[in-house]
Amino acid sequence: MFKKIMVPSDGSDFAAKAEDLAIDLASKISARVVGVHVIDEKLIYPFEVLEEEGNTILRNLQKKGEKKGVDVDEVLIFGNPRHDMKKIAEKSDADLIVIGSHGRSGLEKLLMGSVAENTLKTADIPVLLVK
Repeated sequence: MFKKIMVPSDGSDFAAKAEDLAIDLASKISARVVGVHVIDEKLIYPFEVLEEEGNTILRNLQKKGEKKGVDVDEVLIFGNPRHDMKKIAEKSDADLIVIGSHGRSGLEKLLMGSVAENTLKTADIPVLLVK
């Protein structure tokens, strides 16, 4: 079955639901979780602020995994969230992607939605879309 489950997260409620589902599934089938946060290279914020936010998101995922006895690998990169999910899945040897259907509100929601849509279209492995 699945040995590595990749779950991209932007800290949104949709991403949190995807994280919870990925952790629950991993605990039932003895899989690892690969938590991914991509710092969008197009954002103008200071990199240090975005990096700290990404680290916080991944630490919270790590804590969720520890509560369920699931090992969580963390991937924090600077890149293009819409186009990097397939590459990250390939490099991490993930065999399932669990992704929220939408991200944060406003423009970020629009961007994360396109991330989920693009991941569905381009991934070579199963994608579980969480509403």
